[in-house]
Amino acid sequence: MPERTSSAAPAGRRWFVATIIAGMAYLVIGRVFALPTSHVRAWRLAAWLVSGGVYAAHIAYEHFGRRDAARVTAWRVALGVALGAFGLAVAGMLHSRSGAPAVRPAWLLALVLWPAFTGLPAFVGAWVAAAILSRLPRRADAGG
Repeated sequence: MPERTSSAAPAGRRWFVATIIAGMAYLVIGRVFALPTSHVRAWRLAAWLVSGGVYAAHIAYEHFGRRDAARVTAWRVALGVALGAFGLAVAGMLHSRSGAPAVRPAWLLALVLWPAFTGLPAFVGAWVAAAILSRLPRRADAGG
């Protein structure tokens, strides 16, 4: 019987914690990198690069750390991306409400579409990346 580690999350739920952390990171990146009003293109590019780093780190964690299958890795990474997009949609909706008495129907649509429009490509990209990584020899396997 495997021993439990001293980590706060049980071993079977660590993927969920990692997914939540990635989603929160996307939300924070999206909000913080939108604050500067000068050099907007540079800040937008920086947000893309940092988000790409979170995306790559999440794929690496699922593949190398958890040794999950490509489909499982892709699902969990896409879920993190979709959670971040949902959080950004909620933040945008709340920001727009600051001057309006009611929520516009477009924001309700954004709560569904933003996660879908980001999560689906994230799934495909993570699936391809994890499939490629799974074909590479692991260090322990390469040593023979």
